[in-house]
Amino acid sequence: MKSLKKNQKGFTLIELLVVIGILAVLLAITLIAINPARQFAQANNTKRRSDVNAILNAVNQYMADKKGDLPAGITSAIQSISNTGANICSDIVPLYLAALPTDPKVNDGKSVTDCAAVEGYDTGYTIVKIAENNRITVAVAEANKELGEIISVTR
Repeated sequence: MKSLKKNQKGFTLIELLVVIGILAVLLAITLIAINPARQFAQANNTKRRSDVNAILNAVNQYMADKKGDLPAGITSAIQSISNTGANICSDIVPLYLAALPTDPKVNDGKSVTDCAAVEGYDTGYTIVKIAENNRITVAVAEANKELGEIISVTR
């Protein structure tokens, strides 16, 4: 019996499973610790895509109702959608949008529901009329871009 025990070397199945379990837990902790910022940025960009489409849809509905006229404030110069830039809030809220969406980084992401009550709103989005083809482009302002993604819709 003594000679058999001396020749047996290696790890038991239990030892191997414990080590694999510990490694799996460490890997999971590492992935969770590293990726939340990216996950939040991706979620923010998803909201931005939705907001840009909603704003552009509202502007297009306004134009359809007004026989092609643009909301006041939209010009061929790129402007922020704000009370100091392209102030389209009163033209599209609440008839075409329940609330004017804002970028997640601006105003804690709170939408503008009452245009008259808000002193200085800024959505974090830009709007421009392209003179050559009379199309409208709504985009995320340069300062609010995340993950190097350009979010812009033209119709």
